[in-house]
Amino acid sequence: MSKVWFVTGSSRGLGRRFVEAALGRGDRVAATARSTAGLDALVATYGDAVLPLELDVTDKAAVFETVKRAAEHFGRLDVVVNNAGYAQIGAIEELTEAELRAQLETNLFGPLWVVQAVLPFLRDQRSGHIIQLSSAAGLIAMPLGGAYQASRWAIEALGETLAKEVAGFGVKVTIVEPGGFATREGKDPDPLANGHVSETSPVYDGLRRRLAEMAGRQPAGDPAAAAQALLKVVDLPNPPLRVLFGQGFHPMIKQAYEDRLATWEQWQDLSAEAQGAENVGAVR
Repeated sequence: MSKVWFVTGSSRGLGRRFVEAALGRGDRVAATARSTAGLDALVATYGDAVLPLELDVTDKAAVFETVKRAAEHFGRLDVVVNNAGYAQIGAIEELTEAELRAQLETNLFGPLWVVQAVLPFLRDQRSGHIIQLSSAAGLIAMPLGGAYQASRWAIEALGETLAKEVAGFGVKVTIVEPGGFATREGKDPDPLANGHVSETSPVYDGLRRRLAEMAGRQPAGDPAAAAQALLKVVDLPNPPLRVLFGQGFHPMIKQAYEDRLATWEQWQDLSAEAQGAENVGAVR
């Protein structure tokens, strides 16, 4: 049976490849973007199988109206892909309040509005699969990516919580964590290399130079291959809660988690002191 998709950020990058892969195998897609002009080629190729919808995910009312329109148009929603997002680049000291708020509006609140809008339809169906795009940067922290990583770490927690809340309704959740993908021709595939850049301070120029020297060492992932991998994920009867797309960051993530466990173990005595002997066994 073909599936009906709702995909945000469909005009380019991974989102565009996801839409093309779904349409290419005979599925139908409600493809959203800030401007539907970038979706004209899809409509020309796939006709009524694609419903182009203009959407800014930071507009809560528009999200709910767009989801409703898509569900009514196709009669159901099977796969919801929260893909829209961007990276704000800058040292913590360089970030402005406006930049951080804008980052969270798009990367955290946008996906939240989509989830809240689609859940009534998925619950009524007793089925559906929510795909939340995160990043390898949602699992580890790198310099100059604090705002972006904060948004991705938050969406990781939101997605894991959501999975536990909706499993009883037959709704599945998978958090996809891509590494570096060549989503913009001629540009560095590093997940923190192509975002919005804060006004720089010379204090961090040395750090920027060192990171620039390291950039590009990871092999760029193929967005088309990622799209085919996503098709396999949505067809699984028991999909994973989390899946890395690309292998380049796996050793770094593994080491980061091993280091965290070792640190907590090393400081167990201090942890016990912080609890206080009189409170042992009294956690509520």
